Amino acid sequence: MQSLQVELGDRSYPIYIGDQVLSDSELLVRHISGRQVAIVTNETVAPLYYDRLLSALAGFSVTPIVLPDGEAYKNWQTLQSIFDGLLSARHDRRTTLIALGGGVVGDMAGFAAACYQRGVDFIQIPTTLLSQVDSSVGGKTGINHPLGKNMIGAFYQPKAVLIDTSTLNTLPPRELSAGLAEVVKYGFICDVSFLDWLEVNMVRLRSLDATVLSEAIRRSCAIKARVVGTDERESGVRAVLNLGHTFGHAIETHMGYGSWLHGEAVGVGTAMALEMSARLGWIEAAERDRGIRLLQNCGLPVIPPAEMQKADFLRHMSIDKKVLDGQLRLVLLKQLGEAVVTGQFPRDVLDDVLSTDYSTLSANSGF
Repeated sequence: MQSLQVELGDRSYPIYIGDQVLSDSELLVRHISGRQVAIVTNETVAPLYYDRLLSALAGFSVTPIVLPDGEAYKNWQTLQSIFDGLLSARHDRRTTLIALGGGVVGDMAGFAAACYQRGVDFIQIPTTLLSQVDSSVGGKTGINHPLGKNMIGAFYQPKAVLIDTSTLNTLPPRELSAGLAEVVKYGFICDVSFLDWLEVNMVRLRSLDATVLSEAIRRSCAIKARVVGTDERESGVRAVLNLGHTFGHAIETHMGYGSWLHGEAVGVGTAMALEMSARLGWIEAAERDRGIRLLQNCGLPVIPPAEMQKADFLRHMSIDKKVLDGQLRLVLLKQLGEAVVTGQFPRDVLDDVLSTDYSTLSANSGF
């Protein structure tokens, strides 16, 4: 087992990465202060891992809260069902919520923990690659709104993150590829050597090689922990973690939550950010093409939905957490391994990127 630390003063917490950590009772209970525990999971994950977690919690009073599965249920109604479960079982302020599942479960359980009796403890046990390398670390919690993804929520840090790499053995290939979108993001924004490593090891990653998966998770979490420790509430450098997300969130919102997986939309959004960075003259065409090939090798789409026009993108992108004083800001690349958050770009370049028919571009373009 490997461990990392998210350094946030008295709210610092560990990330544990290893095979079968889900069953490590001693590791888990050291982060639980009371005797009440609520396991928030979903109908897909519960049959796979709930009993294992329950066995590790012998001696605790455990309440299961099983949510419907999917991004479409990341809303007020489902959040209310978590509160219903906590109140019906009379959970007090010393309760601990455990999020057992992917990013939707983690975001909603964390938001519920931030709100219930004005804040109770919670632990993240992410079971998808995307949640292991991204959403479980950093304290972003929340729900979606019909007008915008993740626009309602709170920064609320967990007590610990337990990453059991064995849960990836049951992950469908499409979900694995979606998680790889967030893995390669870290290389694009601040670690070009990680990009080199990913290019060499992509086949092994997609084959669920335990050694390379653990290394990819460790390196991704280390980067995110470092960024979060510097900028917990995304007032500065943390925003670079949103590479591809402004375009991607527009796709998710327009197409309907759950129609596209988050990582799939981020893959397309990252390809669009690479294209815009190239059109601005910040990266070479060869760098753009290299980045897009890597996304394709992850098994990700890189072409925006045919149903979306420029006006659709602009409408949804105007409701984004990086918009300040009405100005749209994007995460773009100065070079591979160096990202910036900026609103200083010619509007016509953005219009061209949003108006391009990517399906007609030649194979040499990288798409």
